[in-house]
Amino acid sequence: MPDSFYWINEPQQWQRNDAALRVVTDENTDFWRKTWYGFERFSGHIFATDVDNDFTFQVRLRAEFTELYDQAGIMFMSDSQHWLKAGIEFNDGAPAIGSVLTLENSDWATGIFTGNPRDFWLRLTRKGDSLRLQYSSDAQHWPLLRLCHFPHGSAKVGVMCCTPERRGLVVDFQDITLTPPLDKALHDLS
Repeated sequence: MPDSFYWINEPQQWQRNDAALRVVTDENTDFWRKTWYGFERFSGHIFATDVDNDFTFQVRLRAEFTELYDQAGIMFMSDSQHWLKAGIEFNDGAPAIGSVLTLENSDWATGIFTGNPRDFWLRLTRKGDSLRLQYSSDAQHWPLLRLCHFPHGSAKVGVMCCTPERRGLVVDFQDITLTPPLDKALHDLS
């Protein structure tokens, strides 16, 4: 994990070594802007680094999602009103895979996760003004989760977690890598 990572909304409890980051979420932390609920929150935990060019960011996550809206995954952002988060989020009684794209207002796309939600991978590739978001249960097969437009420019990419309804979700982020962009065809799932 590069030394250039830093906290946005640093949690009270966390540990880091060369290979992993462990975070315990603070109480009532969240990311959301306006849609449906009307409120704005940017209090979740982000461990990120600055990016100016195209890249691929990848991470393995381990956590026990048990309470409503428990979540952990990737965060890509230019500021508190323009961001993409993705990962596992506990809702409707089960862990689901999903993403939220926020360009002043948040949207939420979610679906059933067929793998083990306690141990999974995420990958984000930025190419110009496009973001390609993928997930994996085995680090071999990488289905597309989202393809979206995001204005090109200076930004931050990293990992995020939050617990809007409680505190104490323990999340292990492992195998964090930031590399030049994987230049694979859109339907190449390797």
